[in-house]
Amino acid sequence: MRGLSISLVSKSFGSTQALKEVSFAVSPGEIVALLGPSGCGKSTLLSIIAGLEAPDSGGVFWDDTLQQPIPTHQRGFGLMFQDFALFPHMKVQANVEFGLRFSDLKPDEIADRAALVLELVGLPGLAGRDVNTLSGGEQQRVALARSLAPQPRLLMLDEPLGSLDRSLRERLVGDLRNILHQLPQTAIYVTHDQEEAFTIADRIIVMNQGRVEQIGTPQEIYSAPASPFVARFLELTNLLDGEVHQTDGRLAVSTPVGDLPLYSQNLIGSVQVLIRPDNAHLDNAGPYTFHGTVVECSFRGNWQRLVLMVNQVQLTFNFPSHIVIPQVGEKITLSLDPEQSIRLYPAPK
Repeated sequence: MRGLSISLVSKSFGSTQALKEVSFAVSPGEIVALLGPSGCGKSTLLSIIAGLEAPDSGGVFWDDTLQQPIPTHQRGFGLMFQDFALFPHMKVQANVEFGLRFSDLKPDEIADRAALVLELVGLPGLAGRDVNTLSGGEQQRVALARSLAPQPRLLMLDEPLGSLDRSLRERLVGDLRNILHQLPQTAIYVTHDQEEAFTIADRIIVMNQGRVEQIGTPQEIYSAPASPFVARFLELTNLLDGEVHQTDGRLAVSTPVGDLPLYSQNLIGSVQVLIRPDNAHLDNAGPYTFHGTVVECSFRGNWQRLVLMVNQVQLTFNFPSHIVIPQVGEKITLSLDPEQSIRLYPAPK
């Protein structure tokens, strides 16, 4: 297969297993995000792909060619770090040209390539600037231009926006996606921020304790998290213990907040129940209703969060900001469609 293939890669450091039989593929021109908490193995995996670390087992392939025997500098892979690692004594253009000096390009070709990528990242007039006088966002773009200049067949970005403030990150991540797709550039983007992953990636690989938990598009990951871990990581925290049973020929699941009807679920016995926070309504018109007391309300810009106490259990729900939500202490009724809002997982062993 063309592009990058990771096959059953495992890696341990002493008694700590950092990666456990990780497998996935990245197609040419595709942007894949590695998403997960600190310590889940994302950066270790990048180091193995780049050739900075060797796997204990498994293989890294490009166009079906095993990469382990190939030195790091001959793989044609680029790596961009969070701290940008710009050379402070060099001007912007010299920073961008640095990797090209080891190529077979002539000086005028190097200058042309540097000018091209600086224009691509939106810095066409800053070639002669001292990098120390640039803003954080401009430095990030220079680092990206330097990474793109050698035309790597794979670009790996390790938390590239992590040192920037949130508003700047939100602006740059969309620009970054557009730049990578414009080329097009095959890329792996490492982050612990779900919004960054959703914005930039064509597909997302969610990792947990060195293993792949789920692979899918941003829409697939969010709408159908494959495990309670993925749900919690996406801040879908309404997870309850339950027991599936049959009543009058119909399936239902007993939970601490009451019995919830089931439709297309196929698990029997002990389960974990996810109640999604984004499909509830402030009325009693839905197929299922429940009552509770508001214990918290918080405004989040385009949306607002309501925390409801139901039978001594706190449930969190999100509503558009234009909806008038009840005040703390009020008793309210919410309705939801269980077919859209309920997801079951096997109970942990």
